[in-house]
Amino acid sequence: MGKSTPLMPLLATASLLLSGASATLDPIVIKGSKFFYKTNGTQFFIKGVAYQAGFGPNGGGNSSTSYVDPLADTTACARDIPLLQAAGANTIRTYAIDPTKNHDTCMNALDAAGIYVISDLGEPKTSIDRSSPQWTTTLLDRYTSVVDSLAKYPNVIGFFAGNEVPNNLSYTGSAAMVKAAVRDTKAYIKAKNYRTMGVGYAADDDQSVRAQVAAYFNCGDSGSQIDFWGYNIYEWCGDSSYTQSGYSQRVAEFQNYSVPSFFAEYGCNTQGGAAARKFTEIPVLYGSDMSPVFSGGIVYEYFQEENDYGLVSVSGGSASTLADYNAFSSQIKTVSPSATQMSAYSPTNTAGSTCPTVGTNWNAAANLPPTPDKGICSCMMSTLTCQAKSSIDPTAYGALFAQVCGYNNGAPCNGINRNTTTGKYGAYSMCNATEQLSYAFNAYYNSLSGSNKAQGCDFGQNATIVSANAASTCSSVLSSATAAASNGVLGGSGSGAASSTSKKSDGAPLVGATLGMGPYFVVGFTLIATISGAGMILL
Repeated sequence: MGKSTPLMPLLATASLLLSGASATLDPIVIKGSKFFYKTNGTQFFIKGVAYQAGFGPNGGGNSSTSYVDPLADTTACARDIPLLQAAGANTIRTYAIDPTKNHDTCMNALDAAGIYVISDLGEPKTSIDRSSPQWTTTLLDRYTSVVDSLAKYPNVIGFFAGNEVPNNLSYTGSAAMVKAAVRDTKAYIKAKNYRTMGVGYAADDDQSVRAQVAAYFNCGDSGSQIDFWGYNIYEWCGDSSYTQSGYSQRVAEFQNYSVPSFFAEYGCNTQGGAAARKFTEIPVLYGSDMSPVFSGGIVYEYFQEENDYGLVSVSGGSASTLADYNAFSSQIKTVSPSATQMSAYSPTNTAGSTCPTVGTNWNAAANLPPTPDKGICSCMMSTLTCQAKSSIDPTAYGALFAQVCGYNNGAPCNGINRNTTTGKYGAYSMCNATEQLSYAFNAYYNSLSGSNKAQGCDFGQNATIVSANAASTCSSVLSSATAAASNGVLGGSGSGAASSTSKKSDGAPLVGATLGMGPYFVVGFTLIATISGAGMILL
């Protein structure tokens, strides 16, 4: 049963936190494999809580693509931040924020409460979909807009570019898209002269891929490596132990990892649900065996939902703490991990990992997808005489891609193909769905002649003839893009590789999330790979 929190102390605290009396937290920086407070140099350990309703215990939501931005909901912030602070949390993780909304009130209140934020960059309909992975202008716009919206707040530690994307052997190729997102988001932060904020990845604990995934995101040049590693790990269930839970093995695996590692989610509930969680793993996680390697963790989750992981039950404007809230709070408040000072710390594990070799159990080459470039896509569109109509029903995209890419042994889609195994990507694989479809329509149209050509730009009245109107500068832009794609260097390399347990259940992938085209788009693009044989990688 929930326990109602005394109202007056919470109201007083909430009023103070939301009044704008921010203490301006010391930003968190990274040195080697540890976090530190920037100014005083003390080591920082994450004592976090996942804070967003509607997202499953692997960051996946339900079938809906809608979400509520928890950093823009000022009423909820006033209700919940005092409880987070009282529990002993110093960090929250959010899974999807709306960059068009104002976050000042909540972010300043979190700052005043001594709470930092790590936010995922995607959202349910715009993120890298493991079943049909791409890295496009649409996604880059989404990710950089999240960075823009949160960069001004000193209590932002950083961002996750992906969450459990390659979560088993079937989806390892998707790692290339996520790593490209890491590369480009890091470059964007630098280009905008924002303060240093990390870009990391949150991985699941599937034993078939966890070692390769960890190595891949830590290998190659520093510009494409993650800045921190988050581990969604649910191995400690009930009255477990350092060895029984497998924690000792995870420590051994990450003791030489060159960037900070922490638990991005934890809190198994299989032994009696949320109410029975004792969080006896917390003293171990922050104790002498683990704190030299892991920088704390984020418990899943604040909100009590149908999946039964919650610390707090919310009904309307009121919140009631649950049994595991008290268990978490009592444990987290008693830990005192051994810390080092930044000035006294000389990292010895400075080398990145060796990239996994492409083969039976790994399908992501070192060469990454291209950085999405709207200029290239715009120039390409300006040269086309047969284009997809902007009015196409999103549910029709999949069938249209399957149709056009099934012609001429897949030749119309050569310029938009993606092959994560070879690391070769079409020059326009970075463009949005309408642009990619237009490219394919036009390529097929140009392959026709005579009376066939007269009827070749129709596709069920979903295509139209236009006048090409390319700027003089577009010729060199497109020539460079095409040449780079032909040489397999369009995306640059995260090189260094040869080119050739008990946990929560996996959540459903964000089907169709990449371009916002829904499941029909994914089905169609999967058919492209099957029908055309033109180098599309079927994951």
